Amino acid sequence: MAQTRNKFDFEDLLDKHHLKKTSPRLRVLSMMASKSTATSQPDLESVMNDIDRVTLYRILNAFEEKGIIHKVFDLNGTANYAMCSSNCGEHHHHDEHLHFNCTVCKNVYCLDDLHLPPVSLPEGFKTEGFTLYANGTCPKCTKKAAAKSA
Repeated sequence: MAQTRNKFDFEDLLDKHHLKKTSPRLRVLSMMASKSTATSQPDLESVMNDIDRVTLYRILNAFEEKGIIHKVFDLNGTANYAMCSSNCGEHHHHDEHLHFNCTVCKNVYCLDDLHLPPVSLPEGFKTEGFTLYANGTCPKCTKKAAAKSA
């Protein structure tokens, strides 16, 4: 999920989605792209304390609507956000990948590279979205637990 991009890539991304290139938007994109896990609005607020809560909410909402980020929920039901793949578009996300909730550190991981089989629905059902969650222990927490027990 962590994507290495520079400021100009983010400016191009905002242009592509017809959004103004503001400093807060560029900073939020930079922060989110640098993370290997999904992040919540409260987590962003704690590190971007010069961006007020309402502005940050509006930025996240606009990014989600435009298909720049997608929303995924953690074990407590808190909304977390992660960068979308390049094939997401306005009001249409293609985030059909496994979302892994670590029960120890509480991080949410988007496992984009995991191949998922197609889902066949009974006749008459039409898919508008697809979300798959798994819970367990992430590699970092598994390693810590193994080191403690050794």
